[in-house]
Formats: sequence, C-alpha cells, structure tokens
Amino acid sequence: MFGFAAIAAALLWPVAASAQRVENGIAVFAALDKVTARISKLEVKMGETVRFGALKVTPRACYSRPPTEPPKTTSFVEVQEILLDGKEQRIFSGWMFAENPGLNAVEHPVFDVWLTECNPIARPVAAKAPAPVAGPPREGGQPAIAPAVVEPAPEEEAPAPPPRRTRPRR
Repeated sequence: MFGFAAIAAALLWPVAASAQRVENGIAVFAALDKVTARISKLEVKMGETVRFGALKVTPRACYSRPPTEPPKTTSFVEVQEILLDGKEQRIFSGWMFAENPGLNAVEHPVFDVWLTECNPIARPVAAKAPAPVAGPPREGGQPAIAPAVVEPAPEEEAPAPPPRRTRPRR
C-alpha cells in the first residue's frame, strides 16, 4: 500500500518545467527624458553602446524564453553618465527584467531607462541597402525620428554629432 501511494504521489507531484533560454543579439529599451517628457525606443546590439542624453547604455547579455513559454526577458546592462567635466561615472550595472521594469530600471534625475524586450539579430537580405538612421526630413527640416546615437567600438574614432535643428516659428 505504501509503495502505491509513493508512486502515485511521484506521478502527481508538479514538476517545474525549465525552458531553455534564448540568447538574443539586440536589447530593446524604453528611455524617458523627463525634461521633454519624450519616450524613445533604443535598440542596441550586444556589446555596443547607445548614448541617450547624458547616459551611455551598453547591454552585455539579453535572454528570453521561447514563444511557447511564459515571458521572462532579462538583460545584463551597464549604464554610465557623462558628467559636465567629460568624465564618465557608472551609475548602473546589473540585470533588468522586462516583465518587472520597476525592479531594476535606471532612475536618474533627468533620464529613466528600462528593458522592454530582447530580439534576435535579423539576417541581412542580399542586395538591400541599410535602413537610414532617421526618416526623411519633414516640413521645416526636422527628421521624422529622433534617433539615439550609436557609438562605434573603442578603437574607431567617433564622428562629430550632427548639429541640432530647431523648428522654425510660425
């Protein structure tokens, strides 16, 4: 009788299914500029750095689960602030969780950054030109999208940032 109860309990006992994590090549962040109340979408390849205002965001790993499993998206991120004297200070280094953005988001006096998702790197299509960083200029010379600045690898020299344009007054 005891053997039957033990076998029945073993068969009915819930077993935690562990889904294989999926490594992704792109981390997607939402970034809030509290001064302008503008939220920007930052798509960053692993190991590359994107500048958002005075912050430099560098994802090191981005994992998700297969689509058949409950969502669990995590990314290991380093964020540095560029100070007024030009020096950089690390203000965040750790894991961010897309399902719980308030847990480990970067909260800065002027900027907030949090993880929204991880995406695989899209395979390049033959004979297709790379997509422009910003859309075509709108009326008044403003670009359609205000892009984040992607910084090149440390061994390359960074190009000068484009001049800021303002809307003409009517």
